[in-house]
Amino acid sequence: MMKIWVFLVGLFLASTLQAEPVKTARPLSAKGFLAEADRCAKALYGGKDKLKYRHNWISCVESYRDVARRFPESDEAVWAIYRAARMLEKLYGYSGREQDLDDAVELYRRVANDYEKHRLADDAQYRLGYMYFQKKDLTRAYLEFLKVDLRYPQGDMRRKAQDMIEEITAIISKRENEKEIREAISTEPRLTQVQRIRHWSTPNYTRVVIDLERSVPFHSNLLEENKDQKKPRRLYLDLKDAYVSSGIESPIPIRDGLLRSARAAQYEKDTVRVVLDIDEIKSYKVFPLHDPFRIVVDVQGAEPAIKESNEKLAGEKIKSVRKGVRKADEPDGSVSLARQLGLSVRRIVIDPGHGGKDPGTYFVDGIKEKHVVLALAQILAKKVEDKLGCEAILTRDNDIFLSLETRTAFANMKKADLFISLHINAHKQADVCGLETYYLNMATDQRAVLVAARENATSEKNISDLQSILNDLMLNTKISESSRLAHDVQRGIVSCLAKRYGDVKNLGVKQAPFYVLIGAEMPAVLVETGFITHPTERKRLKSRIYLEILADGIVEGIKDYMRSISRLAIGG
Repeated sequence: MMKIWVFLVGLFLASTLQAEPVKTARPLSAKGFLAEADRCAKALYGGKDKLKYRHNWISCVESYRDVARRFPESDEAVWAIYRAARMLEKLYGYSGREQDLDDAVELYRRVANDYEKHRLADDAQYRLGYMYFQKKDLTRAYLEFLKVDLRYPQGDMRRKAQDMIEEITAIISKRENEKEIREAISTEPRLTQVQRIRHWSTPNYTRVVIDLERSVPFHSNLLEENKDQKKPRRLYLDLKDAYVSSGIESPIPIRDGLLRSARAAQYEKDTVRVVLDIDEIKSYKVFPLHDPFRIVVDVQGAEPAIKESNEKLAGEKIKSVRKGVRKADEPDGSVSLARQLGLSVRRIVIDPGHGGKDPGTYFVDGIKEKHVVLALAQILAKKVEDKLGCEAILTRDNDIFLSLETRTAFANMKKADLFISLHINAHKQADVCGLETYYLNMATDQRAVLVAARENATSEKNISDLQSILNDLMLNTKISESSRLAHDVQRGIVSCLAKRYGDVKNLGVKQAPFYVLIGAEMPAVLVETGFITHPTERKRLKSRIYLEILADGIVEGIKDYMRSISRLAIGG
């Protein structure tokens, strides 16, 4: 009887299990995972004891990261990344760890760049600016807030960003007193790292760049050869409040006929001495560039003999070169040294601005300066070769990053006769439009300073510092030739565009201290081809026809410049 009972119970259980299968939990959706992460954050912020322990914070951050990893294309992913960034930003207030702040920056930038059409993109961009402001990196903060203004003109963070830009501008203005700056540097306890030494060389020109973490006071000096001690002629720079990175190879061989080598050493406990051993140089220049801070040394060898022009300049007396600057109203009518010698134009270096990690100015619809100017440069190069018979060389022919000092060094190494840098303008007022051409000199108005600050990726304060050294870097010949080239190019562009578009605004020729033009050993100009922030010009910049006509205008300007050289060379 017992056996029968056991059998019946087993049979009943088996039938029951078959009739009612075990229910499994449904996988969580994106909303479900975000809700779990939000609960983690709520519990953390609601418990004072939990806030004391780092692992509680990281656990919640990872929960938010998990949402983005599982559902990268979802709306919840954007909210999760943004909330993780906010949590890391708050964690920094407890931990004081720079890494927490850096991780927050990375996440905010991911929202701003990867999800630029999301409603949180302008919030993330604003937080980037505010974090750099908290870190007292005012230049970077200014640029990040400016991106809010330019990229999200309809966003709800624009007004707040503009307020921060005004606040930063006021702070920078207060710091313009040189004494205050020196005192700030002298009281800074942390030494600045000398990170690396770079160089570019030709037989008659070498550029050496010293990269540092931040700005430091420095001075340079030239020492003559000491035969008794078997020491060559050498140029040295003493960098105060600095130390040498262990990653710097010393000495760094150069051996280009001008310099033998470069070496860096800890000269004193707070001073690094960089020494350039000289074979043979005729002259040199030393100047700083900012954001990031670096010191540039340009050395020149003896000039090669100038070939006689087809038409000799019989009986013509060469005037001495005058130092100084001129206004940008009209080019100097006097005959410069270059023109008196009948120098011709055979090789033109065309520089598409920005590139790679540096997009330049860009707008919410996806148009980026780096892509437009590269397309324009490629069109211009072909027209220069076809219409002028000159060799055209691009500083970059794809989407790569080049530092500003690299571009000028490239033009010098290629022995270019002209240097044309192409850019797109921007302004916080959407109705500002027009075309303008710049050459290197002291800025003549406040907007020229702002344009130079944006293209140099630096602050107005640094531009003002740079102006004070320009007179020592430039001769009248180059200024005069660059001025004339700028006026010819500006006239050519406006004339060609006006034939098709009736509303072309001519902003004229201006002068400003652009980093990319400093040290150029040939006439050099920077062309701002329109405003990305102006609806009509933005539409035109996306048009191949507009770029073709722009290139035609630049070619016409170069052609006029070449004609004027030719006329003067034959006494016309």
